[in-house]
Amino acid sequence: MKELNPIFITVLQVVIVLAIAPVFIGWLNMLKCWSQGRSSAGLLQPYRDIAKLFVKDIVLAKNASWIFRFTPYLVFSVPVVASVIIPIISTNLLLSPTADIIVLIALFATARFFTALAGMDIGTAFGGMGASREMMIASLTEPAILMAIFTVSLAGKSTSLAHIAQVFASSVPIMRPSLVFAAIAFAVVILVEGGRIPVDNPSTHLELTMVHEAMILEYSGRHLALIEWGSMMRVFLFVTLGVACFVPWGIAKTGNITEIALSFFFMIIKVGIIGAGIVFVETGIAKMRLFRLTEFLGGAFLMATLGMLSFFILE
Repeated sequence: MKELNPIFITVLQVVIVLAIAPVFIGWLNMLKCWSQGRSSAGLLQPYRDIAKLFVKDIVLAKNASWIFRFTPYLVFSVPVVASVIIPIISTNLLLSPTADIIVLIALFATARFFTALAGMDIGTAFGGMGASREMMIASLTEPAILMAIFTVSLAGKSTSLAHIAQVFASSVPIMRPSLVFAAIAFAVVILVEGGRIPVDNPSTHLELTMVHEAMILEYSGRHLALIEWGSMMRVFLFVTLGVACFVPWGIAKTGNITEIALSFFFMIIKVGIIGAGIVFVETGIAKMRLFRLTEFLGGAFLMATLGMLSFFILE
């Protein structure tokens, strides 16, 4: 069977992320509507929203600096770059030998930093409020991310995502305490990075509850479309990152076309199941007050720390 070139597989992953991320958000919205007894707009509604924004004019404030103009392109570009690092359908990627998980977390942190700067750039009350809330949440979330990632790296004996996925996929599936604790912490991280309940509500514009939306209220047209599309890809990539770290079975190790096709099929199933889990959490838990998030995110850091301690003590 013909082997696909790593360059082609890398480009294919970028296309998959660009195309599937809006569908994944549509899947979340559809399941949430069904769980609440409401009719859904369908899987493709995010595509229609993005297309509508692309044809609208851009309205810029007079005091908008280059940061405000540059941020939408950065927010869109970071997930595209990340999609060539994360083994979504194959570990045989062009950048697999050089890019690691620390670089990936740094990329997402850069996008978050510039989004907060853009929220404060115009000088509106909402932008500053959203930026301060975002940075507070980030200061609590990033230690949990890094601790969970370090636990996975210790278990996989590498910081390379491709190597970690290969090691775990070739091993017998067992319930390792360290990985269980790290997976719980990472599940909380997915909710935070996706702006989902109980941390944030992506469908609200209420002053007392919004976090991410407050930073992008001044954006419109093409800029808003890029930010929304980038946010969709960010959620999808964190889910696929969790798949690559904790349930990598089914990810192709070579460029074999049959393996790639099966890997894509398994990826759709895994992502769909995780999406159903996210909706289950959202419909079963109310949004937390802002100052209660310290306990919630502190619990995620504690779980990740327990995972690392479990690795050194039990493994």
